[in-house]
Formats: sequence, structure tokens, C-alpha cells
Amino acid sequence: MLNWANEFGVFCFLDNNKYNFSAPSFECLLAAGTLTILESSAGKAFNSLQQFKQKNDDWLFGHLSYDLKNEIENLSSANIDKVKFPDIFFFVPQVLLLLSDNELKIGVIDFDADKIFDAISSSPKNITPGEMKVTDIKSRFTREEYFSCLDQLHKHIVRGDCYEVNFCQEFFADNAIIDPLYVYHELGQLSPNPFSAFYKVEGKYLLCASPERYLKKTGNKIYSQPIKGTAKRELNNSFEDENNKRNLLSSTKERSENVMVVDLVRNDLSKVCIEGSVKVEELFGVYSFPQVHQMISTVSGDLKNNGDDFTHIFRATFPMGSMTGAPKKRVMEIIELYEKTKRGIFSGALGYITPEGDFDFNVVIRSIIYNAAGKYLSIQAGSAITFNSNAEKEYEECLLKIEAMKKALQ
Repeated sequence: MLNWANEFGVFCFLDNNKYNFSAPSFECLLAAGTLTILESSAGKAFNSLQQFKQKNDDWLFGHLSYDLKNEIENLSSANIDKVKFPDIFFFVPQVLLLLSDNELKIGVIDFDADKIFDAISSSPKNITPGEMKVTDIKSRFTREEYFSCLDQLHKHIVRGDCYEVNFCQEFFADNAIIDPLYVYHELGQLSPNPFSAFYKVEGKYLLCASPERYLKKTGNKIYSQPIKGTAKRELNNSFEDENNKRNLLSSTKERSENVMVVDLVRNDLSKVCIEGSVKVEELFGVYSFPQVHQMISTVSGDLKNNGDDFTHIFRATFPMGSMTGAPKKRVMEIIELYEKTKRGIFSGALGYITPEGDFDFNVVIRSIIYNAAGKYLSIQAGSAITFNSNAEKEYEECLLKIEAMKKALQ
């Protein structure tokens, strides 16, 4: 499927990698080619998306960039952006493939489904590497600069400006040449995660191994599953691995970070849900992934008016609290002061909207982002900074989070 889709200028492949906790609706979903597209900048993006959906009663696939915050709040973004994904991009696919354990469904417009199946079946069965040249991956921050920023963030917390900031740094490579499909395949082998994605928009690529759901809507029910709390896996030592898992669950710092973002999500969902319906279905769930254990909570609510105006839901909840901190508007201002790079699609969301208006979107983290024309490669990672944060441990957490991506590029 991927070798076949790779010939299209635009496609979106979503894979849950057989994780069951995230309540997936499919094993793999692939949308390829475009019947019509929406591309817009912050300022008019959400209205454009609502109109686009009204005109196209079909499946939509696409992304929301972090910088849509500038439309939701009175904010701006002045940092550099060398990846250049649009602020918002959605498309109606020419071909839709839904893969389960024992069935492939093919949805087509202006194509013959049998010919599509034959083309996929005759595509290469293996993913082989093309040209690769990534000589040096650098950070926008020296270790000392990172520590200095965390000291400033700590002062903001002490002053009462905020009580949690998700602070990110970019690791990047200029003059990078990669085979995006091969690197995505390698990343999937190293770090299979429930919200993985391979996404292409005319020479710009997202290779995503995300473990986190931003938002899912099913009928009048909405779900968010924020992640806060990380511990390293010790795959060669089961005793140490279990010990790290127990320590994560019992950590006062990690639990306080998690409950902060849960409260923020509860507040966001309450803006669009029936009063009294928002509830925490699971608090401090610890789940294991290939590189890390993560603390995940699940918050749900019943939507007013069946959530017909889905862009109202996005406006109320985006960007996701796990990637901002709290209070949300103030920390987004602080983030802009201390981070050096525009986040763009990183810490945004990628997913789909069904013809019925249901949707499911991930949080774009643990990702390699690549601009083929500019030969620019970007990997961003962050952590939650609170009053009790230790700069050395936060820096090491960022390095841990990019480990799989760096290995995939080797």
C-alpha cells in the first residue's frame, strides 16, 4: 500500500499498530490523491474548514498546525520556519483504503476499485532504501542555553505567570537527503505507536510515531487522552523496567503534571459539552511503548447539539493542553519568547473527519518532519516544566524522546 501511495503528491497513512487501549476504528487507513483541497493560514482557517466540510460531504484528511493558536487567541509567531507546512491543510481523497486484519475496503471516485487493488498487489512487497545523507543533527540550543531558559521559566512560575510550561527544542539538519518512506518504515520498526502516520503534502513529509490522541468524536461523545509523565524503558532488564514503571506511577511530580493537564482538558471540553457530562474515565494510566512508559489519562464528555459545528470544538480545545501548559494563553505567549523555532505542524494534529462528522486526531509528537525541496530535516521534542523540574532531567527527557528518530535516520 505504501509503495503504491508514494507516487501521489498528497497522501495520508494512519496506523494504530494493533494497540487496543486507544479504541481504534481500523488497523490502517490510507487516503491518496486529491479531489479537492483546502489550504489556509491562521486568521480564517477554521471558518474555511467548516465551509469546506459543508461543500464536501465526504471523508476529509489533513492537519491543524500549532500556529492556529494565532487565530484562536490574540497571538503571533515570529520564529523561523524552514519546514513550511501550511497552517491548515485538508483534502478529499481520490482513493480511500481501510485495512483490518482480514479485509481491505477500497473507496474510489473516478477510479476502478479492481484496478486499484491490482496496482497495490503488483507494487513491491518490500520497502528498500533510496539515497540517504544526514551528516549532522544539531540542536537550536546548547545545553547551557537550554538550562538558562529553564531558569527563566522557573522565574515565571515563581511569579505566578503560569504553573506548567511545555517547552520544546528543535533538533535539525541542513542539506539532508532522506528517503521518507524508508525512514518511516524504519521508525515504525523501532517505535510502533498507536497514532503513527506517514503524511505527504507536495514534497513536505511528516513521519510520525505518536503515542497520543488529541481528540476523538463518535456521535455526540468526545474523548481526549492527554499524556504527561515519562519514564525510560529498560528492555534488557525486566526488573528495572518494572521498577521504572512503578516509579512513574508513584512520582509526585509526574502525577501533578498529569492532573494539571487533565484539569485543563476538562475545562476545555466543558466549553462544548453538556454541563455535568465531562468526566475523567481513567486517571494516571501507565502504558508501555518501545522506548518509554507514559502516563495517560482519558477525559470524555457529551457534546451539545451533537457537535455539529466541529470547528467550534477545535477552537475550544486547540492547541492541546499537553503541548502548551497552563494557563493556556499565557504559556503560549511565554513559549513564543523562549523557543527558537516555529512549531508548525509539530504539536499540531493530524487525522480525519468522516462523512457523518465523526473524527479522530493525534498529537504530532515523536516525529521527523522533512522538506525535500529545501533539504531540511526537523525533529522537535519537549517536556513539561513545573516548579519542581530539574533542568538536567528535562534535557535528558528530550534526548530520550528523539532517540528512535535518530536511529531511524542511521
